Amino acid sequence: QVQLVESGGGLVRTGGSLRLSCAASGRAVSDYPLAWFRQSPGKVREFVAVINWNGDITSYADSVKGRFIISRDNAKNTVYLQMNRLSPEDTALYYCAKSSTKWTMPQRGDEYNDWGQGTQVTVSS
Repeated sequence: QVQLVESGGGLVRTGGSLRLSCAASGRAVSDYPLAWFRQSPGKVREFVAVINWNGDITSYADSVKGRFIISRDNAKNTVYLQMNRLSPEDTALYYCAKSSTKWTMPQRGDEYNDWGQGTQVTVSS
């Protein structure tokens, strides 16, 4: 079993930046794609970004492309999400997740079998 713990959320003004971290423990996740999702009150959970096992392939939701950067450090069993030029529309609970398969980079939440508890990001206008 994998435990995922997110950190780095907080309150930031429009245009600001935050860096989220997600540390994995229990089992190594270095062979699997890792992703970030987010959910705002009253909205469905949405895909944000995914990174493959060694970090050389990434994919982003259109809403964050060019502003957010996903990266990973397998030696630390950690995935990161650098968020720049934040806007109030980015306010959400951000979750990291481990893919259930090694060879695809899914954008659907039901293809991930391990999730963190989330870290809140609030962007004020």
